[in-house]
Amino acid sequence: MDTVQKVVSEFSLDLRPLKEPLGFIRVLEWVFAIFAFATAGGYSGTTHFTVKCPKETYDVKPVFGYPFRLSAHPYKIPLCNSSLSNDTYLQGDFSSSAEFFVCVGVFGFLYCTAALILYLGYQKIYHETTRGPIIDLVVTAGFAFLWFVSSSAWGKGLTDIKWATNPEHLVQSCKDVCHPGASPSMGRLNASVILGFLNLLLWAGNCWFIYKETPFHKDPNPPATMEEGAAPGPQPHH
Repeated sequence: MDTVQKVVSEFSLDLRPLKEPLGFIRVLEWVFAIFAFATAGGYSGTTHFTVKCPKETYDVKPVFGYPFRLSAHPYKIPLCNSSLSNDTYLQGDFSSSAEFFVCVGVFGFLYCTAALILYLGYQKIYHETTRGPIIDLVVTAGFAFLWFVSSSAWGKGLTDIKWATNPEHLVQSCKDVCHPGASPSMGRLNASVILGFLNLLLWAGNCWFIYKETPFHKDPNPPATMEEGAAPGPQPHH
């Protein structure tokens, strides 16, 4: 209880860090992390092809979405000259790269939230020792690496998802009567990959400004000035 009271009593809101690169970039990281995991995590799409029988044409619209375990999404292909249908599944499981990307985004968002609270409310504690900026630097560099790995993996996963849900690929199993329709809209997922690499740039760039807060960064020595009253040195001969 005393610890909680101490933390509350030491809180002092100061918005000046938001005007500095350290705080401003952290706000950008907070915003773009939300967009990154939201665009990937909330996606749901539909691919489309038609089955043309002699008497009737059927629309088939397989549905898929996050976490992109495509093999868990069955759809029915009507059989011509029969009232039955053939149960078929989308192929592939790309959940590992998708969930890894979303996980990095969520944890990045949470860390930005905690860092902003520390910057704006506990500046004294943050600069009280060298430990705060050093830990901040290590964690930020770690997240920059995670953004690179997760965005690269998710970009490869998205390429495979596009292939697995392409109507041209789906109709191969019934190409005699099936005809490809509209491809699923992937603009939102493309944006998530771009946002992932943008987060990489933000987190990597912010490492420099955090580094300047650590004892590892030393200002260049000021130029030596001639003491007042000192005799000037010998003049060069022309």
